[in-house]
Amino acid sequence: MSIEVQELPCREGYLGLLTLNAPASLNALTEAMIEQAQATLDGWARDQRICLVVIRGAGDRAFCAGGNLRTLYNSLTGGDPAAASRFFTREYRLDYTLHRFPKPVVGLAHGVVMGGGLGLLSGCRYRLVTPDVTLAMPEISIGLFPDVGASWFLNRLPGRLGLFMGLTGARLNVSDSLRVGLADMAWSSEDRERLPARLQEERWTGQAAADDNRLFRLLNQMPGPDYRALPESHLARHEQDIARLSAGDQLPDIVDQLLSAEFDSEWWNAGMANLREGCPVSAWLVWTQLRKAQQMSLKDVFRMELAMAQACTRRPDLAEGVRARLVDKDQPVWTFPGVADVPDDVVMAHFKPEWTDDTDPMQLG
Repeated sequence: MSIEVQELPCREGYLGLLTLNAPASLNALTEAMIEQAQATLDGWARDQRICLVVIRGAGDRAFCAGGNLRTLYNSLTGGDPAAASRFFTREYRLDYTLHRFPKPVVGLAHGVVMGGGLGLLSGCRYRLVTPDVTLAMPEISIGLFPDVGASWFLNRLPGRLGLFMGLTGARLNVSDSLRVGLADMAWSSEDRERLPARLQEERWTGQAAADDNRLFRLLNQMPGPDYRALPESHLARHEQDIARLSAGDQLPDIVDQLLSAEFDSEWWNAGMANLREGCPVSAWLVWTQLRKAQQMSLKDVFRMELAMAQACTRRPDLAEGVRARLVDKDQPVWTFPGVADVPDDVVMAHFKPEWTDDTDPMQLG
């Protein structure tokens, strides 16, 4: 069973506990998992017994590594040509549901939190992470773009860090994540396991504002790890460099500036390798989506990104990127050799409005 659903009685009210239960694949999301999670959340939103929701991942290694790329690859290469489009549509609807959920939602994240996993976590009211967490949006390596609402949450990071994360797939540790607000609190692995039982000891009223206030106070009262013992923040060392090198209004120049910089840092060099080998069209999608989304509502961000994802399923780079990274484990051959070679019309074809309020396939309210 890839999603475990529990409704746990508290002293008063009920806790909805949703566990991503596919640890062998790092809890990577399949269409079936998304459908089950959506149906569960829709039911809990209406169920007056359910007062709050906790989302977590099974196993020791990951909260969620994103979408299941092997399944996506099979659909892109002929198994079910409509499946990739359907997957993205349902994933976006699920993430939007979390952002707009009428009851408090706690995301308990550990280990790998990438792509669609970060989309899930970002939609939660409270984002709790363990010291072993790794956050990243690495889609440039597979010919996609930072999706699942990343135009919204990456734009809220300081100093063009969102652009840097999208271009390099930079991996943030727990200290980085707390530093820039992609996570709210650090919790020990033991406290992560104990939290549902602790929540069951409380009286929940079913009044969202009162329950949220109680939950906020409870979470802040519980002891966390010694922050002095957490790993050193990569961003504390490099954020001024990132701001300086990512400045400018021409993407090719920014890419050249980043790739020309030299630092004695494995973390930095790993990000530069991702940028150097990543999809040039994806780099332009990152650049454009962040600029366009600056004045957009959350709903319009989700619509824009879903249109982008649909466009990516119709181009060859996504299938090629997944093939190279996961199937044959070789170097991808992108449709354009470098960022400066990508025509404007190829980029802008990803940003054509596709839906109105009446035709929106996510049924966003």
